[in-house]
Amino acid sequence: MRAWPPSSRSARATGRESKHMKIAFIGLGNMGGGMAANLVKAGHEVRAFDLSAEALARAKENGAQTFTAAGDTLDGVDAVVTMLPNGKIVDDLYTGDVIGKAPAGALLLDCSTIDVATARKVADAAEKAGYPMVDAPVSGGIAAANGGTLTFMVGGSDEAFARAEPILSAMGKAVIHAGGAGAGQAAKICNNLILGSTMIATCEAFNLAQKLGLDPQVFFDISSKASGQSWSMTSYCPLPGVGPQTPADNDYQGGFAAGLMLKDLKLALAAAQSAGADVPMGARAEELYDEFAKAGNAGLDFSAIIRTL
Repeated sequence: MRAWPPSSRSARATGRESKHMKIAFIGLGNMGGGMAANLVKAGHEVRAFDLSAEALARAKENGAQTFTAAGDTLDGVDAVVTMLPNGKIVDDLYTGDVIGKAPAGALLLDCSTIDVATARKVADAAEKAGYPMVDAPVSGGIAAANGGTLTFMVGGSDEAFARAEPILSAMGKAVIHAGGAGAGQAAKICNNLILGSTMIATCEAFNLAQKLGLDPQVFFDISSKASGQSWSMTSYCPLPGVGPQTPADNDYQGGFAAGLMLKDLKLALAAAQSAGADVPMGARAEELYDEFAKAGNAGLDFSAIIRTL
């Protein structure tokens, strides 16, 4: 396996420990709930908000203080962490409720997956108001969020990254500085462009192998050790009973929802159009996931697309 570029760093590899902090955490969904819980486990005081009463109740059970308004979480905090559905909500929250209202100099960390332009816009507004900010989208899914084994792709200045690294390391196994503002989002959408495309190719290959008379486990044993190997094959096999346990073994419940994969592919295609990049494989993957989601499957794990191919 090729090593990370020299400029990349893993927070846990540095051996640096995070001091006790007071942290506002806004957005306690499938991913944010587990992330906030891990900050509590790391010894931080977490002040949590979500629109869902159920999510707030879980956060309270996990040791967080809970509030019924986003602005109420900000009192005396050292940092603000957000995990939100889309760029508009991120923009509205930071420009309306956080910037100018959080304590001066508080660190802002947005872990949502949003478009690069919005990430840069919000970071610029934060920096001008005296708040260091990073965009730090994640890879790993719900199990990794709960287990504290996420990978964070981080965009922001060296100084902001240095402050963010200990906080993110409490929620993940790897924290990688991708570059300036928006670079974390760029890395995330490029990564998921690969993931969406390779999952479809993996599903096609398993279907073809079975139609040609190959046993799925035998094909897995061969391809997972040959040039067809990919994460979609080896770690996230879309067929139940083959390879390590995956959402396929739970009727495609949990994991990474097809609707979220579609969202990320749409972000990647928009970015490609803006940058003048040609992404025909990604475009076809987006079309297939769009059809899959519109057929009522948006809540299933994205590997469930094997049912339609």
